[in-house]
Amino acid sequence: MAVNEKPTSFDIATLAGVSQPTVSRALRGDRTVSEATRKRIEAIARQLNYTVDKNASSLRRGKSNTLALLFFEDLLPDESYINPFFLSMLGPILQTCAKRGYDLLTSFQQLSTDWHVDYEDSRKADGIILLGYGDYESYRARLEQLVAQGTHFVRWGSVDPNALGMTIGCDNRRGGREAGEHLIERGRRTIAFLGDASSRYPEFRDRYAGLTEAMGEAGLPVDIGLHVDALSTEQSGHEAASRLIARGLPFDAIFAGSDLIAIGAMRALDEAGMRVPQDVALIGFDDIPAASLTRPPLTTVAQDYLRAGEVLVDALIGQIDRKPVEPTLLAPRLVTRMTA
Repeated sequence: MAVNEKPTSFDIATLAGVSQPTVSRALRGDRTVSEATRKRIEAIARQLNYTVDKNASSLRRGKSNTLALLFFEDLLPDESYINPFFLSMLGPILQTCAKRGYDLLTSFQQLSTDWHVDYEDSRKADGIILLGYGDYESYRARLEQLVAQGTHFVRWGSVDPNALGMTIGCDNRRGGREAGEHLIERGRRTIAFLGDASSRYPEFRDRYAGLTEAMGEAGLPVDIGLHVDALSTEQSGHEAASRLIARGLPFDAIFAGSDLIAIGAMRALDEAGMRVPQDVALIGFDDIPAASLTRPPLTTVAQDYLRAGEVLVDALIGQIDRKPVEPTLLAPRLVTRMTA
């Protein structure tokens, strides 16, 4: 059939045998449209050289068709610092936004700024993705304000009944348990933990809890003297491992709360003349790119950053479109290399 010189979504709907709203949903990647229907609509759109007028679409729906991704400093001296694991999420988040018909605005924020009153209220973005937060107890007050003002947001973090807002995260407790079981299976009996496991850092808390569960089931004592606080940096990991060594308590394994902590600990062990894994087995958490490049390569618990990016975006768009969304725990995966 003949169509206008400048094709419209109504022309595509007629050719595809569907409604115009179905065409609009399909072309913005809405998952309520079946894959077969979406592919048929996309093929017709290509044949007609049809392009979506984002500005017109946004005006009709009262949306900016933009999401904001906020990276946060981790309360470190270097204000440009971003955890490498969060950087790994950037590509999947961008890709999913493109598939869903959204632009992405990225920004690096200090927790001390008024980031919580910007973006959605100013119409810069329809919703916010939050990655990283440093001390959760300080961060929580801003989350309470986001909830109170009705801001659409989703964050990566510890998923628990007391979490504020929509949270997507790794099953940290399961990951800690798998790390502990792996070390125990290899004959390790005195396992240290490096990481702040207080309520200020709930991911580390859950990883440590998983480790102690595995040790308890194996009948192994948990020595509080083998737990040293650390933040997620190589320097903090080096300092924590040095303090652990200085205590003079025997240990034959270390489970580090993050790969960065583990990499710093590896350097401290080497300086003390302790071999990895012969004298001390070592496991990290995250599976950042540097984990496979250490000498020896680091055994670690991988977080699914590819799936994380997709789930974060879809959960946020679901909120914006007033669809039911639920907190999601993503399964971790033990990556065995040469340190444990």
